[in-house]
Amino acid sequence: MAKNSLAVLIMATLSEAKPFIQGLNLLQLEGTPFPAFQNRKLVLAVSGIGKVNAAMATAYSCLTFHPAVVCNLGAAGATDQTAALGDAFQISKIFELDRPTLRNFQPHTHQPDRLNDVKTLHIATQDRPILLPDERNEIAQFAQLVDMEAAAVVQVCKQFGVKCLVFKFVSDTPDHTRGSDILANIKQYRSAFYSFFLRKVLPQLQVQ
Repeated sequence: MAKNSLAVLIMATLSEAKPFIQGLNLLQLEGTPFPAFQNRKLVLAVSGIGKVNAAMATAYSCLTFHPAVVCNLGAAGATDQTAALGDAFQISKIFELDRPTLRNFQPHTHQPDRLNDVKTLHIATQDRPILLPDERNEIAQFAQLVDMEAAAVVQVCKQFGVKCLVFKFVSDTPDHTRGSDILANIKQYRSAFYSFFLRKVLPQLQVQ
């Protein structure tokens, strides 16, 4: 599949994507199976929450836009006290705790591509939101963060031979046990995450 210098950003919700759409002057595309926005260098696809939605949006984007790189961006929960609210990280390893291998029942793992000089953490991806401290503590054995999309995006990109990077910001910690807290924190910290993307990520993507 021929690639160009375009970058595709996969984000789960419009709430997370809002500063990117406005700040990057992205215009909505017509005729896509999910909300998608574009400028000369970037396409932003709003996949919806969960691994299936993320996989469909990523596969469609790879087949339609032929990107040089895909970035999965968005919110993640902290499983312990390693990360504070609003902190942003590059993901270096992904664990699928709800998809163990048949051979040894260990979780599938994925290795995203990485940029230089961006702090990294591990993340666990699963199709169920995690809120309770005891649940977070179990996941903390594997990863400092938890989300619902990253593993699917990386797996699809590897299948298509497309470079894939993952960056997340902390929207909730063990102190946050309500969905309303997460939504409020996303709105509070999403602009700072967009600034992180402009400073740390976009200059290294080499899109033209």
